[in-house]
Amino acid sequence: MQNVTLNVQGMSCGHCVNAVEKNVGALAGVEQVKVNLAEGLVDVAFDDAQVSLDQIKETIDDQGYEVK
Repeated sequence: MQNVTLNVQGMSCGHCVNAVEKNVGALAGVEQVKVNLAEGLVDVAFDDAQVSLDQIKETIDDQGYEVK
């Protein structure tokens, strides 16, 4: 299990939080997703045998946010 904290730009409201948590959380291998809206951070716990960090970043990008 890996834990990463991603710096995500463009999140500004509760809808943003829900979009990221729902879509990243739906990926196979993702155990937990927690968005800190005020800090612009997304904590993700995932099994890297099932999902890659690049897939997680791409899913966030697909929601319209930029991973730094």
